[in-house]
Amino acid sequence: MMHPTRAAVIAAGLLISTSALAQQPGYFIPPAGGGGGPAGGAGQVRPAPQPQRPPPRPQPVVRREPPPPVVDPRGASAGAAQPEAPPVQVQLPPMRDLPSIPRGPTPPAAVIGVLGIPDIMRSATAAQQVEKTIADRREKLKQDADKEAAVWRELQVALAGQRGTMTPDQIRAKEKELQDRVTNAQRGFRDRNRFMQEAAQVGLAQIERTLIAVIRQVAESRGMNLVMHRSQVALNINEFDITEPVVAQLNKVLPTVELPADGVSAAVAASQVPAPSGTAPPDAPPAPTQVVAPPGPPPPRR
Repeated sequence: MMHPTRAAVIAAGLLISTSALAQQPGYFIPPAGGGGGPAGGAGQVRPAPQPQRPPPRPQPVVRREPPPPVVDPRGASAGAAQPEAPPVQVQLPPMRDLPSIPRGPTPPAAVIGVLGIPDIMRSATAAQQVEKTIADRREKLKQDADKEAAVWRELQVALAGQRGTMTPDQIRAKEKELQDRVTNAQRGFRDRNRFMQEAAQVGLAQIERTLIAVIRQVAESRGMNLVMHRSQVALNINEFDITEPVVAQLNKVLPTVELPADGVSAAVAASQVPAPSGTAPPDAPPAPTQVVAPPGPPPPRR
């Protein structure tokens, strides 16, 4: 007679082996307590018969028609590229006969020169003067704006400390006074910045006007009848380049330019320029020889 403990161990081993085999494909577990095999013994495992699959049937070929395009209400088909419409053939009226013109003179052979405008502006002393003057005025404007902003902050702090000793009317009057000062100062800074830009335009206009005349003068002195920008030419030789002669002549005839005074508009400065001889009326006072700037706004009080 088998001991109960030993029988339990054997049964557990059989369960483990059968569960492991059950996970393998092609095997099956016969039902307990009955013959599943030829000898009818329990626990025997045999390969499961492979089912016979019928041969695949040929699938019929079905031709699918493309779905009709979705017509957009605006007239275009969504999701489909529309073919371009053929060009419209327009019947033009018959062309008129061109009248004959007399033969004109043949232009001379081109004698070409090239120059570099950026190099000329960098080397021109008048352009350097304009650049330095505008830079100095811009820095001065920045310093004045910083000083005025510091004064505004001081006045605001002082007003905040005096609120307890003033009446509401006095507080409103002080606030309005401070606001008026800020508004006037900002307007003055904007005007000075605009005058500065106008001064730069006046200086560059003088340089441009003289530069055109100098280019023509230098080109004629070398027999050139066509001058092009260097950036438009892919290849040239040094003998074609007239940049250096133009710079030398420009610095000779226009070493400096006349600029409106700081804080003066170009229109006011132009009205103070002396008129050419013979154009002033007889009873007009003599025009000043120099551009005098009108007095600017008083400096801010601290």
